[in-house]
Parts: sequence; structure tokens; C-alpha cells
Amino acid sequence: MRIATLGSFAAGLACGVLVVGIGVWYRGATGMVGSTIPAAQSQPLPQPLPLDQAALPPPPPVSTPPAGTPPTARGDADRSVDAGRPALRLALPLDTLKASALAESFYDKRDGRSHEAIDIPAPRGTPVRAVAEGNVAKLFTSKQGGLTVYQFDNTQTYCFYYAHLDKYTPGIQDGMLLRKGEVLGYVGTTGNAPRNTPHLHFALFQLGSDKKWWSGKPLDPLPFFK
Repeated sequence: MRIATLGSFAAGLACGVLVVGIGVWYRGATGMVGSTIPAAQSQPLPQPLPLDQAALPPPPPVSTPPAGTPPTARGDADRSVDAGRPALRLALPLDTLKASALAESFYDKRDGRSHEAIDIPAPRGTPVRAVAEGNVAKLFTSKQGGLTVYQFDNTQTYCFYYAHLDKYTPGIQDGMLLRKGEVLGYVGTTGNAPRNTPHLHFALFQLGSDKKWWSGKPLDPLPFFK
């Protein structure tokens, strides 16, 4: 009888311990499930913007000429020089001269050779003015040209040749800078010009890479005055 009572007591104790253990385990498990996740981990991931709202770089602007703009045309002067050379517009070398009065004589033959210049008749002593700004390359006297002035433009691309001068302007010298319109000499008949026909012999040539004042590619000056 006592043995049966002890067995029942042991069995009841074991069941109680088991029930308490199950309760403790269940309480810990529910506590883990119900724990709070930090806010930084609970926020949803950012969603990409739709294509029409995305910050895309704007396309480059397209440059178009205004409506009705004609295509750029090259003038007579441009056709007279090599491509890539700077544009050249010359002032008239005589005060009373008009461009419309200039006569073409570049292609004339003189003593069996090409003239390669234009002759501008004027009274003896008429001031001759620089057709562009640039330095005097050379004051020279020759049998054909008489008293002459060779002048380079500021870019040293072109050389201007003034010949048959009656005299130089006082103070002019090699290397001197001449402003456009500045007097450099006076119309005359020195050299092989007819004594009763004073005129300015004007020539233009494109300099080579060696920049020789006496040598270059002859150009018709007439288009550069228009």
C-alpha cells in the first residue's frame, strides 16, 4: 500500500515538471515571435521611378538656321585665293577713286609677259594710300617698277606692291607699320611707265611659306576692291 502511494507521488511529480517545462518553453517561443524588429529593417525597399519621371539628361539642342536663310555663297575674292586663307577686303589706294572705275588689266600682255597687276591712272603727285594695315617689307627701286613699296598684311599672308611712284612719303622706311589709308607715296612715272601717263601700278600676291617679298602667287586685285 505504501509502495503504491510512493509510485503515484513520483508519477505526479514527473507530470508536473513536464507541464512546467512545456509552459516555460512555450512562453519563450511566443516571446521571440512577438519581438519588435528595428524600424530601419522594416521599411520597404525604394521603388524605381517611372521612365517619364527619371532624371535623365536632356538631349543636346539642335542648331538649325532660321527659316528662309539662304546658303552661304563664296564671293569673287574667295575664288581667287586658296581655301583656308583669311578673307581680304582692300581699301582703295587713291582718294578720288571709285571701285566701279577700276579696269581689268591683270590678264593683259605687256612686253610679251602677263601684266599680273592693275594700272590706275591718276594725276602726278596724287597721294597713294595703304590698302590694308601691315608693315613695309621693302622699299625698292627697279628698272621696271621705278620707286616701289612692298607691304605685307598683318597676317603675312599677302603682299601689296605699289610701283611707278613719283616719290615716297617723308619718313617711310623698311619695317614701318602702315595703317590702312595712310599715305606711303605719290603717283608718278618712274621705271618703265610712259612719261605722259602717270599711274599707279598695283599688284597683289599670296606669300609662300618662305615669306619672300619679291616672290609669291599672283592674284587678280580687282575682286578684292569690290
